Amino acid sequence: MDFIEEKTFAKQNFVTTPLPIAEYDNCNFTGCNFENTSLKSVVFTDCTFTDCNLGNANIYTTAFKNVVFKNCKLLGLDFSKAEPFLFEVGFEGCQMQLVSFYQLKLKKTLFANCLLQDADFSEADLTSAVFKECDLSKAIFDNTILEKTDFRTARNFAIDPERNRIKKAKFSKESLQGLLYKYDIEIE
Repeated sequence: MDFIEEKTFAKQNFVTTPLPIAEYDNCNFTGCNFENTSLKSVVFTDCTFTDCNLGNANIYTTAFKNVVFKNCKLLGLDFSKAEPFLFEVGFEGCQMQLVSFYQLKLKKTLFANCLLQDADFSEADLTSAVFKECDLSKAIFDNTILEKTDFRTARNFAIDPERNRIKKAKFSKESLQGLLYKYDIEIE
């Protein structure tokens, strides 16, 4: 497998010319299009994706090791199919509808200003993760570890405390309805 280090890829369309299967270390991808492409078995270490479209890309066995996504479209990505070993990611300003993090370890992961509608966090470990200014409409939290997770500025979430581990998780007073939704009560 080729090793590509400290390279910048700008405004490249990987739909027409696929990204070669390789190990990418400390690379930057800016304004690139990966929509519906295969990134199968590619390794990304210490990489940054900015203003990229990875919508519905195939990330089966793709390794994301300390990778940051900024202002990217990640619609429909199934991160649960990615390589779990050393999986570490962060997200800022991303559109992430219909993404799946099923059973992933996401300890201390930062989600900042992201649209996470219909995201699946079932059975994931989000210990000490931060959802800063995120929209979690219809996001699924089922048997999820949410201990010490920060939801203080998150909105539109529905979390059942009986079906998730929420010890020491942080919530704002304004967001309590997201924990009590199933009781059909009014909070004023």
